[in-house]
Amino acid sequence: MLLPIAVVLISLWTAWFTVQPEETGIVQRFGKVVRTAGPGLHFKAPFGVETVRTLPTARVLKEEFGFRTLTAVPGQRTQYSADSKSFKTESLMLTGDLNVIDVQWIIQYRIEDPILFLFNVRDSQKTIRDITEAVMRRVVGNRLGSDVLTVARVEVAGEAKEEIQKILSEYKTGVRLVTVELQDVTPPDTVKPAFNEVNEARQDKERTINQAQEQANREIPKAGGEAAQSISQSEGYALERINRAKGEANRFLAILADYESAPEVTRRRMYLESMSGFLAGLKDLYIVDSDQKALVPWLPMKSGATPPVVPPVEGGKK
Repeated sequence: MLLPIAVVLISLWTAWFTVQPEETGIVQRFGKVVRTAGPGLHFKAPFGVETVRTLPTARVLKEEFGFRTLTAVPGQRTQYSADSKSFKTESLMLTGDLNVIDVQWIIQYRIEDPILFLFNVRDSQKTIRDITEAVMRRVVGNRLGSDVLTVARVEVAGEAKEEIQKILSEYKTGVRLVTVELQDVTPPDTVKPAFNEVNEARQDKERTINQAQEQANREIPKAGGEAAQSISQSEGYALERINRAKGEANRFLAILADYESAPEVTRRRMYLESMSGFLAGLKDLYIVDSDQKALVPWLPMKSGATPPVVPPVEGGKK
């Protein structure tokens, strides 16, 4: 009586299964895949006739290289470990210029085809890690260490992603790569001081170049403005001299015409004009005449002027 009841209970217990959100269930009957199941409650043949394996097909999975995440609690600082010898084996790489650098990186991927992921390759997770590490070593090995350490991180990650996805697709792993990201790239501990000095020198160089460029951007427009101003002033001065020369030439031609028509009158007029211009700058005017026996005539050139006092001469003579 108890045996049939036990059989019924066992059959009921083994005849259903639950697939969690973000998962896909793969149902096998005597080892052969017969169907897949989405999230929710499902039934299957009891007593181990059908078995179920679930995979997180809607979740982004991550693999870490050169370090491992110890704790990742929301609201708290994430803690990492990179001191293990096995981690260094993953991260130490030889560059194209025969230098050694420490590369720590991650990949993120989704399981697109759970059947291929489970049954087409042996140990899919290890296969993904081996492919990723091999590709990353090849990409880093084709570049200069200084580039990988500084300016080529994004390029290295992009190139590695393309090659990794190509191999994963060729192997039919059922995996779609989401991203490849270099977390930290540093020189080995033994050469870090020298690398830091080189890096500081490079930063000083870039800072000097930027300062020089900034000064050039400031001085070149200023010099251009000053040059334009000088050119404008020179052009204005040249135009003034040309106009003045033309005026003097026209004046000379006019005088020449007058001289040709009345030479004596023109000479007299020119003499008087010259003397009036010369005498206009004098304070006093003394008229000296060799035949003059009286006092020297004095002509004040400014209104209100008084004649100068002549000092007496010894012996009562003036």
